[in-house]
Amino acid sequence: MRRLGLFVIVLRVFLASLFGFLVLMQVMSLPGEFAHDAQQAPDRAHLAWAMLAVTELEVVCVQVVIVCTWRLLTMVTSDRIFSEASFVWVNWIVWSFVAGWLLLAGLAAYLAAYIYFTPELRDPGVPILLFGTVLVGAVFVLLVGILRALLRQATALRAEMDVVI
Repeated sequence: MRRLGLFVIVLRVFLASLFGFLVLMQVMSLPGEFAHDAQQAPDRAHLAWAMLAVTELEVVCVQVVIVCTWRLLTMVTSDRIFSEASFVWVNWIVWSFVAGWLLLAGLAAYLAAYIYFTPELRDPGVPILLFGTVLVGAVFVLLVGILRALLRQATALRAEMDVVI
Protein backbone atom coordinates (compact mmCIF):
# COMPACT_ATOMS: atom_id res chain seq x y z
CA MET A 1 0.00 0.00 0.00
CA ARG A 2 2.92 2.32 0.67
CA ARG A 3 4.15 1.96 -2.89
CA LEU A 4 0.65 2.71 -4.16
CA GLY A 5 0.66 5.88 -2.05
CA LEU A 6 3.70 7.18 -3.90
CA PHE A 7 2.03 6.56 -7.27
CA VAL A 8 -1.11 8.32 -6.07
CA ILE A 9 0.89 11.37 -4.96
CA VAL A 10 2.78 11.55 -8.25
CA LEU A 11 -0.41 11.09 -10.25
CA ARG A 12 -2.11 13.85 -8.26
CA VAL A 13 0.78 16.21 -8.97
CA PHE A 14 0.44 15.53 -12.68
CA LEU A 15 -3.36 15.78 -12.57
CA ALA A 16 -3.19 19.14 -10.80
CA SER A 17 -0.56 20.35 -13.27
CA LEU A 18 -2.65 19.21 -16.22
CA PHE A 19 -5.76 20.87 -14.80
CA GLY A 20 -3.90 24.15 -14.32
CA PHE A 21 -2.46 23.93 -17.82
CA LEU A 22 -5.93 23.34 -19.28
CA VAL A 23 -7.36 26.34 -17.44
CA LEU A 24 -4.51 28.45 -18.78
CA MET A 25 -5.22 27.17 -22.30
CA GLN A 26 -8.96 27.84 -21.94
CA VAL A 27 -8.51 31.39 -20.75
CA MET A 28 -5.46 32.64 -22.59
CA SER A 29 -4.31 30.52 -25.48
CA LEU A 30 -7.32 29.02 -27.25
CA PRO A 31 -9.46 32.17 -27.60
CA GLY A 32 -6.48 34.18 -28.84
CA GLU A 33 -5.41 31.49 -31.30
CA PHE A 34 -8.85 31.07 -32.84
CA ALA A 35 -9.44 34.86 -32.90
CA HIS A 36 -6.18 35.23 -34.79
CA ASP A 37 -7.24 32.53 -37.24
CA ALA A 38 -10.59 34.30 -37.75
CA GLN A 39 -8.79 37.59 -38.47
CA GLN A 40 -6.38 35.95 -40.91
CA ALA A 41 -9.17 34.35 -42.95
CA PRO A 42 -12.44 36.29 -42.42
CA ASP A 43 -14.22 34.16 -45.02
CA ARG A 44 -13.60 31.12 -42.81
CA ALA A 45 -14.16 32.81 -39.44
CA HIS A 46 -17.22 30.64 -38.82
CA LEU A 47 -14.91 27.61 -38.78
CA ALA A 48 -12.63 29.21 -36.22
CA TRP A 49 -15.48 30.04 -33.87
CA ALA A 50 -17.05 26.59 -34.23
CA MET A 51 -13.69 24.98 -33.54
CA LEU A 52 -13.15 27.25 -30.51
CA ALA A 53 -16.52 26.24 -29.04
CA VAL A 54 -15.89 22.55 -29.58
CA THR A 55 -12.32 22.78 -28.29
CA GLU A 56 -13.42 24.60 -25.13
CA LEU A 57 -16.09 21.94 -24.51
CA GLU A 58 -13.55 19.17 -25.14
CA VAL A 59 -11.26 20.77 -22.54
CA VAL A 60 -14.16 20.85 -20.06
CA CYS A 61 -14.68 17.12 -20.67
CA VAL A 62 -11.02 16.47 -19.86
CA GLN A 63 -11.29 18.60 -16.72
CA VAL A 64 -14.29 16.58 -15.56
CA VAL A 65 -12.27 13.40 -16.07
CA ILE A 66 -9.41 14.88 -14.02
CA VAL A 67 -11.71 15.81 -11.12
CA CYS A 68 -13.38 12.39 -11.16
CA THR A 69 -10.00 10.64 -11.30
CA TRP A 70 -8.89 12.68 -8.29
CA ARG A 71 -11.98 11.56 -6.38
CA LEU A 72 -11.39 7.93 -7.38
CA LEU A 73 -7.80 8.20 -6.17
CA THR A 74 -9.15 9.32 -2.80
CA MET A 75 -11.30 6.22 -2.75
CA VAL A 76 -8.31 4.04 -3.68
CA THR A 77 -6.21 5.39 -0.81
CA SER A 78 -9.01 4.78 1.68
CA ASP A 79 -9.71 1.30 0.21
CA ARG A 80 -13.26 2.21 -0.84
CA ILE A 81 -12.82 1.90 -4.60
CA PHE A 82 -14.84 -1.32 -4.77
CA SER A 83 -18.04 0.29 -3.54
CA GLU A 84 -21.17 1.60 -5.17
CA ALA A 85 -20.04 5.16 -4.40
CA SER A 86 -17.24 4.85 -6.94
CA PHE A 87 -19.73 4.41 -9.78
CA VAL A 88 -20.87 8.02 -9.50
CA TRP A 89 -17.38 9.15 -10.48
CA VAL A 90 -16.85 6.40 -13.04
CA ASN A 91 -20.17 7.27 -14.70
CA TRP A 92 -19.11 10.92 -14.94
CA ILE A 93 -15.90 9.78 -16.62
CA VAL A 94 -17.77 7.55 -19.06
CA TRP A 95 -20.26 10.29 -19.97
CA SER A 96 -17.46 12.84 -20.34
CA PHE A 97 -15.72 10.52 -22.79
CA VAL A 98 -18.99 10.00 -24.67
CA ALA A 99 -19.68 13.76 -24.83
CA GLY A 100 -16.12 14.45 -25.95
CA TRP A 101 -16.33 11.79 -28.63
CA LEU A 102 -19.67 13.10 -29.91
CA LEU A 103 -18.25 16.62 -30.10
CA LEU A 104 -15.20 15.31 -31.93
CA ALA A 105 -17.26 13.24 -34.36
CA GLY A 106 -19.59 16.16 -35.04
CA LEU A 107 -16.73 18.57 -35.66
CA ALA A 108 -14.94 16.03 -37.86
CA ALA A 109 -18.07 15.48 -39.96
CA TYR A 110 -18.61 19.23 -40.28
CA LEU A 111 -15.01 19.90 -41.28
CA ALA A 112 -14.86 16.95 -43.66
CA ALA A 113 -18.02 18.15 -45.41
CA TYR A 114 -16.69 21.70 -45.54
CA ILE A 115 -13.39 20.53 -47.00
CA TYR A 116 -15.14 18.27 -49.51
CA PHE A 117 -17.39 21.08 -50.80
CA THR A 118 -14.62 23.69 -50.95
CA PRO A 119 -12.53 22.97 -54.07
CA GLU A 120 -9.44 24.92 -52.98
CA LEU A 121 -9.30 22.95 -49.71
CA ARG A 122 -9.69 19.44 -51.12
CA ASP A 123 -6.86 17.72 -49.34
CA PRO A 124 -7.55 14.07 -48.54
CA GLY A 125 -5.11 14.12 -45.63
CA VAL A 126 -7.25 16.21 -43.30
CA PRO A 127 -10.44 14.09 -43.54
CA ILE A 128 -8.35 10.93 -43.16
CA LEU A 129 -6.70 12.39 -40.05
CA LEU A 130 -10.09 13.42 -38.67
CA PHE A 131 -11.50 9.95 -39.32
CA GLY A 132 -8.51 8.35 -37.57
CA THR A 133 -8.94 10.66 -34.59
CA VAL A 134 -12.63 9.76 -34.34
CA LEU A 135 -11.70 6.05 -34.44
CA VAL A 136 -9.15 6.51 -31.65
CA GLY A 137 -11.78 8.38 -29.64
CA ALA A 138 -14.28 5.56 -30.15
CA VAL A 139 -11.72 3.05 -28.88
CA PHE A 140 -11.20 5.14 -25.73
CA VAL A 141 -14.95 5.41 -25.12
CA LEU A 142 -15.41 1.65 -25.49
CA LEU A 143 -12.34 0.91 -23.36
CA VAL A 144 -13.64 3.08 -20.52
CA GLY A 145 -17.01 1.34 -20.81
CA ILE A 146 -15.33 -2.05 -20.48
CA LEU A 147 -13.26 -0.86 -17.52
CA ARG A 148 -16.49 0.30 -15.87
CA ALA A 149 -17.97 -3.18 -16.38
CA LEU A 150 -14.85 -4.74 -14.86
CA LEU A 151 -15.15 -2.44 -11.84
CA ARG A 152 -18.78 -3.51 -11.50
CA GLN A 153 -17.72 -7.18 -11.46
CA ALA A 154 -14.91 -6.55 -8.99
CA THR A 155 -17.30 -4.62 -6.72
CA ALA A 156 -19.77 -7.50 -6.78
CA LEU A 157 -17.00 -9.99 -5.98
CA ARG A 158 -15.75 -7.79 -3.14
CA ALA A 159 -19.29 -7.60 -1.71
CA GLU A 160 -19.58 -11.39 -1.88
CA MET A 161 -16.22 -11.81 -0.15
CA ASP A 162 -17.22 -9.38 2.59
CA VAL A 163 -20.36 -11.45 3.24
CA VAL A 164 -18.34 -14.69 3.37
CA ILE A 165 -15.74 -13.24 5.74
